Amino acid sequence: MRLHNLKALLGSLLLFLLAVFLDHAIAHHRPRFTAGPWKQAHATFYEGGSGTFGGACGYHDVVQEGYGLETVALSNALFNNGQSCGACYDIKCVDQPQWCKPGNPILHVTATNNCPPNWNQASDNGGWCNPPREHFDIAKPVFLNIAEYSAGIVPIEYRRVSCQKKGGIRFTITGNPYFNEVLVWNVAGVGDVVSVQVKGHDKLKWTMMKRMWGQRWVTDAKLVGESLTFRVLASDKRYSTSWHIAPKNWQFGQTFEGKNFR
Repeated sequence: MRLHNLKALLGSLLLFLLAVFLDHAIAHHRPRFTAGPWKQAHATFYEGGSGTFGGACGYHDVVQEGYGLETVALSNALFNNGQSCGACYDIKCVDQPQWCKPGNPILHVTATNNCPPNWNQASDNGGWCNPPREHFDIAKPVFLNIAEYSAGIVPIEYRRVSCQKKGGIRFTITGNPYFNEVLVWNVAGVGDVVSVQVKGHDKLKWTMMKRMWGQRWVTDAKLVGESLTFRVLASDKRYSTSWHIAPKNWQFGQTFEGKNFR
């Protein structure tokens, strides 16, 4: 009986080590995300605060969660139904020397919100976020870093860039035993998340979570009482697996730190 248990334990350990090895091998065979080409668009600014600038992406407080006020709301053409939440961009004001800051400084921002269409106004006269326009509505406190408030709207150049984060990916678990909700934040690399899977140490096998909105993911699978592992897939097809980061006695409302993209 003891020999049987030892063999089972060694088998489980071997499978775990193999899984970790494959995670490492696959993740590191894909190239790291690099900055994209500069493109043309326009930018405006909007009012708000640290607790509201993350609205459509589901972030609680953009300052406390490490994004700062350097955030932006994306038009639907860029927002991609919430998948772009967490993506990072370089933005600079161009071609308007009377409005742009001298030297065309670059503002580094994270997408944390959505700029919805305004069908009551024309796309070139107030409906700046109407499809198919690619538009950036920048948090007012940092818009002044690249242009004057009095400009209202300015032409810009932008590019997608890698997100630099301190520490690992964070997973904040809320909800109840019958409806589990996980906010995924502080994601480095490409920044956005395509899918999230969760696995327990006992009965819960790998389970695909559903995007509820922004970077909030849900499942009705039973997570309570399980030591939880999360696997995050980014839009550049790289993934990161955070093994057993939530102990068996985890509680709703807690945040756990996992492995980040490099």
